[in-house]
Amino acid sequence: MSERDKVFSGSIPELYDTYLVPLIFEVYAHDLAERIAALSPKDVLETAAGSGVVTRTLAPRLGLEVRYVVTDLNQPMLDHARSKQSADDRITWQKADALDLPFEGESFDVLGCQFGVMFFPDKVAAFTEARRVLKPAGRFVFNVWDEIEQNEFAHVVTQAAGEVFPEDPPVFLARTPHGYHDMSTIRSDLRAAGFSDVLIETVEEMSTAPSPRHPAVAYCQGTPLRNEIEARDITLLEHVTDRAAEAIASRFGIGSVSGKIRGHVVTATR
Repeated sequence: MSERDKVFSGSIPELYDTYLVPLIFEVYAHDLAERIAALSPKDVLETAAGSGVVTRTLAPRLGLEVRYVVTDLNQPMLDHARSKQSADDRITWQKADALDLPFEGESFDVLGCQFGVMFFPDKVAAFTEARRVLKPAGRFVFNVWDEIEQNEFAHVVTQAAGEVFPEDPPVFLARTPHGYHDMSTIRSDLRAAGFSDVLIETVEEMSTAPSPRHPAVAYCQGTPLRNEIEARDITLLEHVTDRAAEAIASRFGIGSVSGKIRGHVVTATR
């Protein structure tokens, strides 16, 4: 993973929330929120909260007495998430590095993380920190994307971007969001961090967009793929977006389009 993979700034947070969240994240946010709420936690920590889709989904499901700490390493994303959240005295917003959490040990019943661990440069270090801040029998609940070939819009967009830059294809989506999908590796990393009880479930859904351009904008302009495109040629962002939209239309049709998305949901018990 390159340093550019972690840069969510400028217009990316707003585009991410407007286009990408309803496209692929909302359905998994509901799944993760239901799993966490079913555990009846009193103290909840969320890491890599991004634009806050899990926070908005989980908060109404938690009891009135629950303490909910929401963190992200990226301040612009955290600011955006907070701006979208209704006033809630249970929620504390805090910039934090998942590899070096600023919390006492054994502080939380549940740690949740939606599609964030793929961005952690040292997975075992992050998992070790997660275990440290969990209470005995606490749960670490997170999800990761399956390989890019199983996530159709992301795959088509990556191929289209590669056709514009054949000598140096932008592969952010394959490298990072879809780069940590091997279940044996995930289990091994969690065991190295001290987790022994690990459950992994694969959840497949359909992603629907109002037009082929919607997922093209979502991926090309609402993720760090944009940084890769602009680093190659800052004038070609719209061109790559157009090519991606054409490729999606060619495969899925015009008008409303639907494509498969698939991820793994992991529950590790301390």
